[in-house]
Amino acid sequence: MRQKAIFNWSGGKDSALALYLTLNDPQFEVKELVTIINADVERISMHGVRKAMLEKQVESFGLHLSIISLPGEISMTDYDRLMKDKLELAYSSGVTHSIFGDIFLEDLRNYREQRLTEVGLKGHFPLWKRDTTDLIKEFLSLGFRTLVVSVDGSKLDKSFVGRELDMDFVRDLPEGVDPCGENGEFHSFVFDGPIFKRPVEFEKGEVVGKDYRLSQEDQTAVTYWFQDLIPK
Repeated sequence: MRQKAIFNWSGGKDSALALYLTLNDPQFEVKELVTIINADVERISMHGVRKAMLEKQVESFGLHLSIISLPGEISMTDYDRLMKDKLELAYSSGVTHSIFGDIFLEDLRNYREQRLTEVGLKGHFPLWKRDTTDLIKEFLSLGFRTLVVSVDGSKLDKSFVGRELDMDFVRDLPEGVDPCGENGEFHSFVFDGPIFKRPVEFEKGEVVGKDYRLSQEDQTAVTYWFQDLIPK
């Protein structure tokens, strides 16, 4: 019997590859995708992708989408409480696992697993400790297509945002930038590939720069560049 799982969906390349692997894994049955939306702007947090684009994306491969809308400014205490409510609801419906596209951030995995253990769920990480260059090559060889929709301006030039992620993009990355952007250097939106029934159609909007403070302790501002995508 396959184990019921929820899948934490960001809309980007790591999520897409992890979902592809999960859908082809007889161990799991994906009951729903879960995505966190910034309720203030109706966009995926840190990706800057419109909710309407997310909905078109998930509709194109026919899985149920569960959206969690959170305020743009939220304390970790409130975040943990709201996420715990969602996880407890999933557990009560027979879900046993929560699946993520994380690759090598140990602290993040530990945090996720601690929260899951509190409600009786287990974590599953299909991409864990894989070489990130190998992952990009596998992603592209499977026929996935993705657009880079946000970049950390302290790590990458503005010119990287809005580009399709291919091997030319990877070769152009400065030294020290992870090929999968696992350290937050960039985020992407997948619009076609083997899990899609049809490509997601969109138009490119404007590129917008937004400044973010590193933390309450460190008031240094970092500019992030966002490529707006408009559904067609």
